[in-house]
Parts: sequence; structure tokens; C-alpha cells
Amino acid sequence: MSERRPLALTMGDPAGIGPEITLMAFLQRKPDDHPFFVLADPDHLSRLAHHLGYQIDMAICTPSQASAAFATHLPIVPLKHTIDGKPGQPSRTDALATIEAIERGVDYVFQGEASGLVTNPISKEALYKIGFGHPGHTEFLGELALRHWGRKVTPVMMIWSDQLAVVPVTIHMSLANVLTHLTRELIVETARITAHDLQTHFGLPHPRLALAGLNPHAGENGSMGREELDFIAAAVADLKTAGLDVRGPLPADTLFHAAARATYDVAICMYHDQALIPVKTLAFDTGVNTTLGLPFIRTSPDHGTAYDIAGKGLARPISLLSALNLAARLTQTQAHQ
Repeated sequence: MSERRPLALTMGDPAGIGPEITLMAFLQRKPDDHPFFVLADPDHLSRLAHHLGYQIDMAICTPSQASAAFATHLPIVPLKHTIDGKPGQPSRTDALATIEAIERGVDYVFQGEASGLVTNPISKEALYKIGFGHPGHTEFLGELALRHWGRKVTPVMMIWSDQLAVVPVTIHMSLANVLTHLTRELIVETARITAHDLQTHFGLPHPRLALAGLNPHAGENGSMGREELDFIAAAVADLKTAGLDVRGPLPADTLFHAAARATYDVAICMYHDQALIPVKTLAFDTGVNTTLGLPFIRTSPDHGTAYDIAGKGLARPISLLSALNLAARLTQTQAHQ
């Protein structure tokens, strides 16, 4: 275990459930689990553990010391910003620590001190109040990739589970704005990035992609909207020409039942909820948010901050454990290439 580079885990919003599911994930670790360290305020985690009645030995360390400590102690790489807020009560000043954890986590991966990044849930609303200029985690990670690796990337959000994997082409925007952003070129780029990462990281030599239509019944040959005819079908044709195994546009209302899911490896959907409603219905506890198109591995639990239950001992670490396990699997695949 000590020879493996650890995963960097951010604390997420300190007023949410991220810190407590981190404690629970460490308590539920198995001897052969991939080591991780958490970027957090040690005093905050200690107070929270005492409040929840968890007996956890913690070690303040550097990333290089984390793997050796992991067997007996929760490795904590301390943040410069301290945490003042309480569970369920987001603090404006604590948002600075949230951003610091993400930035330093990416930096540790870039420097080779961490094998990948796992991020706990954040509150975009809390970050917006201090001038955060990105729609969400995914877009911020794209900027950090440019900052460190020096090349522009298109980050693609995939929600992965054993039952279903989905990718939304447009992500954090209102439905009113989807039509102005959804283009043939964006669909093609999103699908190509998805296929590439499924090949290189997930070990699928010939990934099968199913593209959903935008309108009811995939437009019903133009009678319920022309987007399928005007550019989604053209994107499918471009992808087939590029040699990808792709079908569509397909009606979204028949795309997610068991028999349909058996025919593809990932569903490419046109907007956020078209993708996330089915996967959260099927795999709410075990779904993992993984960002494709980045020069590093990043996963995250597929749920929010859950302020309403933060600090009450009601949160479950299942999705975080899934995110840690998937990140470990993907980093091992990457290391063998």
C-alpha cells in the first residue's frame, strides 16, 4: 500500500455532508483499498468526528506521507484557510477553503504527488457569493487543466454506475439556453471525448454510444421539432464516418429500460436532466460523477451537499466509496498504458 500514490480527496463544502462521509469512508476502508488523503482543516474534522462520536486517529501530513499513514490514520493535508461554519450553515468565508482544496488537489495530481482527484460535493450558490466564475465543478476543472497542463480541454461530465452510464451534452444551464448551445459540433466533440476515454480508461475497445433525441419521440420525423433532423442526425453521421459505434437520435422515453440499456455502453443525452434523472433513479446511492476529457482522473459522489442532514449522522458514504473505488480503478488503468 505504501508504494501506491494516494488519491487526493477534497472536503467539499464544509457545511455539507462531504466532511462526515469522508470520515465514514475512512472508517469503512478495507485493508487493500487504495490510500487517499483529504484536503481539509484538521481542527474542523476533529471537531466533527467528536460531535459524531467517531474514534478516528488523524495524521497531519504531506501527500508523500499519506500512503504510509493510511493503514492506521486518516491522512490530512491541511488547508491554509480555517473552517468556521457549522454543519448545515454554509459560511461565505469557508467557500475560500472549498476552492483552495480543489485547486491544490489538481496541483498535487499535476506534480505527481497524487494519482487522481476525488471531490466531495460543493454548493455552487455558496461559491457564487464570493465571485466564483464557473457554472460548476466540471467547468472549473477545465480551467485548472489549462492552467497546469497548458492546453485547452473540453471537460465532459459522465455519471457512471454498473446499471447505466450517461453523458449530458449541455450541462449547467437553463432549458431556455439549451437550444442556443446545442450544436452539431458540440455533440460530435462530446461523443468523441466520451468514446476516447471509455477506450483508454474504462477498457472498452469498441464503446457503443446511443444518442438521445431532444424532442418527444425524437421529433417524430419533424412533427415535434426539427433539431433531430437539422443537426443531431448529422452529428450521428459524422461520428459513424469517424468509425464510432453510434446509434440515434433515439427517443429518450424508451432509451433507459433494461433491454435498451443492454444495447449500449453510454447514453449521450442532450441536456442535464434528460441524462441525470434516469441514472439517479436507477443508481442514486452508487452513481459516480467522473469528468472525461481531462489530463487527469477525477471522480465525485453523484449527490449534493445535503445541508438538511449534515452533522446528524444520517449521511451515507456509499457514493463516495464508489467514487474512490472508481478513481483507483481508472488510475491503475492509466498507469498500465
